[in-house]
Amino acid sequence: MNRAFSRKKDKTWMHTPEALSKHYIPYNAKFLGSAEVEQPKGTEVVRDAVRKLKFARHIKKSEGQKIPKVELQISIYGVKILEPKTKEVQHNCQLHRISFCADDKTDKRIFTFICKDSESNKHLCYVFDSEKCAEEITLTIGQAFDLAYRKFLESGGKDVETRKQIAGLQKRIQDLETENMELKNKVQDLENQLRVTQVSTSPAGSVVPKSPSTDIFDMIPFSPASHQASVPTRNGTQPPPVPSRSTEIKRDLFGAEPFDPFNCGAGDFPPDIQSKLDEMQEGFKMGLTLEGTVFHLDPLDSRC
Repeated sequence: MNRAFSRKKDKTWMHTPEALSKHYIPYNAKFLGSAEVEQPKGTEVVRDAVRKLKFARHIKKSEGQKIPKVELQISIYGVKILEPKTKEVQHNCQLHRISFCADDKTDKRIFTFICKDSESNKHLCYVFDSEKCAEEITLTIGQAFDLAYRKFLESGGKDVETRKQIAGLQKRIQDLETENMELKNKVQDLENQLRVTQVSTSPAGSVVPKSPSTDIFDMIPFSPASHQASVPTRNGTQPPPVPSRSTEIKRDLFGAEPFDPFNCGAGDFPPDIQSKLDEMQEGFKMGLTLEGTVFHLDPLDSRC
């Protein structure tokens, strides 16, 4: 199919786009747990995980342990798993990391999804027990993925470029602050050396002239007319001439080339931001398989 998304004709979305875009849809369920799986997709993959977790829960139930209840909050920003009373977030699964979602047709209470863990990068299968809403929850996750995908296509390219420019500017500011601090330290060292020289060369009983007033950065205010005269000679020699600035390359007051955000290349922003953008793009491109129906992002490379 040429469409970016496809779904079964007999399936309709459960909620309005506004409900998932501006708010979240809450569901109550029992959390059987999560199990690591080898593949990001596949019916047999989740079946094996469900069997393992069901067996583990059966043993714990025989020991008197109850299946913990959780609250699911589903929106275009992901699926949150919270403790119902304290609202403490136990897991936060971003949509571009969810690759498979299904409800069990043999046991209509069970639904599950596979999500790539953000820290270990392992694929984890989350299994839940919902007495009445298993299929609805599955469809809601699918709808949230649908909306998130469309939002990513509509503004993803612009957002990525804007983030790159902002990250480039932030990096440039950090570099300038570092250069400024180094220059300030050098100026301070030169001032200290100048004071020592004046004290050692002044006759006994003479009054050492006061140092000129400094600005808020503890630096001597710059005066183009008196700059050459203010620099003292040492041992009868003149200070080295100030190199003339090149007319070809304009530089700022820190001696660096002015930053142009429109020429922001791939290496101008921190690697952690780039890795997150790449990971989001890769996750959306993999798509979401929902009950045998694949949600994929074919136009992604051409749009972003």
